[in-house]
Amino acid sequence: MEDGKWKKYSIPSSLFHLPYMKRHIPNAITCANLFSGCIGIVFAFKGELETAAYFVILSGIFDFFDGMVARLLNVKSAIGKDLDSLADMVSFGFLPGVIMFQLLKVSDYSSEYLPYLGFLITVFSALRLAKFNNDLRQTDDFIGLNTPMNTLFICSLPFIATDYPQVIGSTILLIAIIAITSFLLVSEIKIFSLKFSDLSWAKNKIKFIFLMLSAILIAVLQFAAIPFVLVLYIALSILHFRGIARNAG
Repeated sequence: MEDGKWKKYSIPSSLFHLPYMKRHIPNAITCANLFSGCIGIVFAFKGELETAAYFVILSGIFDFFDGMVARLLNVKSAIGKDLDSLADMVSFGFLPGVIMFQLLKVSDYSSEYLPYLGFLITVFSALRLAKFNNDLRQTDDFIGLNTPMNTLFICSLPFIATDYPQVIGSTILLIAIIAITSFLLVSEIKIFSLKFSDLSWAKNKIKFIFLMLSAILIAVLQFAAIPFVLVLYIALSILHFRGIARNAG
């Protein structure tokens, strides 16, 4: 084949330039979040909810680091933000909906159609992510419960069911959880972000306090601590932003 024809099919050398590759590192991490979420969904539909939960945790790790890497490399983009929300919709929207669907299937007063209520979590997660992408108030913190934290809570339920099957097996309780978490996702409650711009105590005091208290709760109660961690997160957020408003006034 002539050289000219080879050049037609050759890979542009610009693809291997460091600035070009650097721009796509955060998006690659976001795609890993998406891929992990897809695997978790497969396990969730098979009824292996604990395994699915581990893939949620893996997705959460990727979700934490994609934004951090984007800030470190100074390569934030509109595409990256949209891709992040699309990945979150799978890992922290559809996946918790499937887990709740499966929990309702084996609950005490289940029926043929009742488990589909679990996908209300998916619907309200989509609303929450759409709201986040278009709400200029949410550049540093959140308005409404963020989807990763909500998913962490939902994914703790199968583990808690191991020790408290009658509690987690309650249809009424599961429906109440769907209603409360769906409300929190689209609420106007201001929630602090757990992403760090630096590690200084002055700027991140509330985050360090939350992480330390959460670590103590998890060490003592293990997976049963997650509901308490969620309540602690919301309570500290309310107190934190009320304090800021009081000082500003």
